[in-house]
Amino acid sequence: MIPTPDLGHLKASDYQHVYEPAEDTFLLLDALEQDQERLRQAAPRMCVEVGSGSGCVSAFLAGVIGKQNAVFLCTDVNLRALQATRQTGTQNQASLEPVRTDLVSGLRLQGRVDVLVFNPPYVPTPSEEVACDGIAAAWAGGIDGREVTDRLLPRVADLLSPRGVFYLVAVRENKPQEMIDQLAKAGLHGEVTCQRRSGPERLCVIRFTRRAGQP
Repeated sequence: MIPTPDLGHLKASDYQHVYEPAEDTFLLLDALEQDQERLRQAAPRMCVEVGSGSGCVSAFLAGVIGKQNAVFLCTDVNLRALQATRQTGTQNQASLEPVRTDLVSGLRLQGRVDVLVFNPPYVPTPSEEVACDGIAAAWAGGIDGREVTDRLLPRVADLLSPRGVFYLVAVRENKPQEMIDQLAKAGLHGEVTCQRRSGPERLCVIRFTRRAGQP
């Protein structure tokens, strides 16, 4: 069993600005641990977490595949989140590389990403709450909770390497099957690998990989 990253360096005041790991985070950790053998056998060299927040997921992923075996890029628009991510890497002896950017803007990663991870703002909200200031930006997803996710999905197939895999957290309101169908048109196979009910939310993790014969 892979231990949950040590986040003891983060205080209550940090979580006023940075998303605190919750059931969605832990479900994503479960999905990565469930796939640990396939991830290790793939020997990924480039791992990217979009919206890294506390850095918990990337630190865990480093523990899954080996802390010295890959580059771990962690993007976020929130400077406080990037600081927390860097601290979490140090706390857990994982070499995480925080990058301040919107999703993956400005990064030349086409065809290079072996593991792509995104726990997006997925809660359905009015559009004006998306990308607002403050901690609400970590969960406000706009119409169907999809407005942020829908900005990344068209880029996923171009980002992934031939052996690349994409893990996406979603809730029922995000219409997971619709996203699976959308990326199928880009040559990716999607399937729900983990799911859990958390209060009123039905959480799931969707894993996307290239279809056989796709470049």
